[in-house]
Amino acid sequence: MKRVIFNQKGGVGKSTIAVNLAAIAAHHGKRTLLIDIDPQCNSSRYVLGEATAGVAPTLGAYFEQMLSFSMFAKPAGEYVHATPFDNLSIMVAHPELGDLQSKLESRHKIYKLRDTLRELEKEYDEIYVDTPPAYNFFTQSALIAADSCLIPFDCDDFSRQALYTLVNNVKEIKADHNASLQIEGIVVNQFQPRALLPQRMVDQLKDEGLPVFENKLSSSIRIRESHERNLPMIHLDRSHKLSQEFLALYKELQATPNHPFG
Repeated sequence: MKRVIFNQKGGVGKSTIAVNLAAIAAHHGKRTLLIDIDPQCNSSRYVLGEATAGVAPTLGAYFEQMLSFSMFAKPAGEYVHATPFDNLSIMVAHPELGDLQSKLESRHKIYKLRDTLRELEKEYDEIYVDTPPAYNFFTQSALIAADSCLIPFDCDDFSRQALYTLVNNVKEIKADHNASLQIEGIVVNQFQPRALLPQRMVDQLKDEGLPVFENKLSSSIRIRESHERNLPMIHLDRSHKLSQEFLALYKELQATPNHPFG
């Protein structure tokens, strides 16, 4: 299963969701690959910490080699690195990805990530792709390569307005480039169950027929410690409420791996 975590609005928890779901999959014994194609490198640093700076080769080098044909190009597997967590591997981002975007776009390399995942998917049970907070070359490449899309939503009115454009963008990729792509569901993040506005927004999304996962992720200061210590919640504190919510969300994903929406 190849999942892209995508929202063109920043600050909605894309990297946090991508890393924690990947960590849970790996913890359950699944051979799991996390791909970070965001030049901000948040997922890479979340998993590897300060060691991220010393990891090579990165996805920056991988995409750069796509710009010139070579008989001796390195296979995709050489850009995959181990993490401190059993069964979890990573393809590490690099800030130079931002500089490469226009060059890759002008050379029509939009399908290269799809080819990469086809090369790697036999080695993994689950693949998670963290994307930049923009509808650009890298997010489009990821959606073309994926089976499904998870959309983080933080119960903010700006997020809700952006959501409709996002859904249309995903549908456009499906129509033009990837007929099997599905919107697997909307992940409600930073949810405050005692507040009226978040629940009202979630209800509105459901009323409009959008696929909202039943299991929501609470707002918690503990996630900041998870980031700081480079430990996904399943490894930091399995008994914590947020860890249990991530586990429940992962279980829901496994129960309905291909949502009919989209």
